[in-house]
Amino acid sequence: MTIKRIHIDSLDQEGRGVGRVEGKVIFIDGALTGETVTYRTTRSKPSYEIGKLEEIFKPSSMRVTPQCPNFSVCGGCAMQHLDVAAQVAAKQRMLEDDLWHIGRVKPETMLPPIVGPAWGYRHKARLRARFVPAKGRVLVGFNEKASSYVAVMNECHVLPPHLSALIVPLQELLATLTIRERVPQIEVAIGEHVTVLVFRILEPLAHEDEAPIREFADQHQVQIWMQSKGPETATPFHPLDMPGLSYTLPEFNLIYSFMPTEFTQVNPHINRVLVRRAMRMLDAKPGERIADFFCGLGNFTLPIARMGAAVLGLEGAAALVSRAKESAEINGLAHVAEFRQADLFEKTAESLAAFGHFDKWLIDPPRDGAMELIKAIEDKTAPQRIVYVSCNPATLARDAGMLMQVKGYRMVAAGVVNMFPHTAHVESIAMFEK
Repeated sequence: MTIKRIHIDSLDQEGRGVGRVEGKVIFIDGALTGETVTYRTTRSKPSYEIGKLEEIFKPSSMRVTPQCPNFSVCGGCAMQHLDVAAQVAAKQRMLEDDLWHIGRVKPETMLPPIVGPAWGYRHKARLRARFVPAKGRVLVGFNEKASSYVAVMNECHVLPPHLSALIVPLQELLATLTIRERVPQIEVAIGEHVTVLVFRILEPLAHEDEAPIREFADQHQVQIWMQSKGPETATPFHPLDMPGLSYTLPEFNLIYSFMPTEFTQVNPHINRVLVRRAMRMLDAKPGERIADFFCGLGNFTLPIARMGAAVLGLEGAAALVSRAKESAEINGLAHVAEFRQADLFEKTAESLAAFGHFDKWLIDPPRDGAMELIKAIEDKTAPQRIVYVSCNPATLARDAGMLMQVKGYRMVAAGVVNMFPHTAHVESIAMFEK
């Protein structure tokens, strides 16, 4: 196939270089803004093409050598070849572009990005496992780029060093098990005092497999759980006398307990800074009543309560609501922090009004955003201020357009949160006021 030359104008939401040839948009993995490269087309559609990078003629001054030897194959990271500061700047541009092109809105102020450690930051992960007879080994790691195959890898630099060092021993352990072909996933959760590995098993554990798994847990000082079906079936296997998973927000004197299959932020360093910024933007005061929508296990709810406001945390998952209530009790905040289960994707003006009036909102939705919730706002339920924490700039932009153009809010500030360094994932936070 013909090799073509192209100048790269920008990066897309997946971290690919974007340019145009004869008016057609070309996406090239591994190319960076400002570079001149050659490529081969690997997929062609009427309006765009995807190309494979062949040669770089004019490299970007921000190009760096990837630290991880798996970068060219593993699909876990997309931007290790770009300087970390430049990654953050690119994410800020992605946020600004989405706000304008999707929502037709601009914030009055762009906030300084929230940044933290670039390596060893990931405290939650789902590792794939696969026995490959042709290779005579079990692979443990992330999927290859744009593939369902597990990447051949012996280390991962975005995982904490002690966890990265377990990849090869895990491969060796699984290879010895009689059910090695029936362990498709290992979920990892790191807490303040324990590291948990949840083995997803598709058939009961054989008796002869129990001893090597116990030996592995003891040798590497981890706790191993087994999960036979859904997340609710995950149970401790060995050792049974380990402390529970937890994380802390020292600035607010808070501790949270959680189960290894429950959602928590993967980057505890960034989470602490994010909570601090969200609390400053929300500015909760005693006497105020505040709603925390999509509250999870109370990551933002309890700091709001600690600031003296009465807060209602609303969440769709019953297990997370129970966990949040437990944390409120543990932290002595049950008298000001209430939690309820609610379907926040089916909200109407009437069901929203049933919760009563709130002075302020905090919203932290999944990637789908909070459109139904925002559409349900009426004058009698409209809070004076909304702090919106987003994991998808496109849905934030869509929702911001509704808030500003229909509901009468202004976007006071917005900025990116580099929760996932070396990936193209963009987290952000924005504040709206009436």
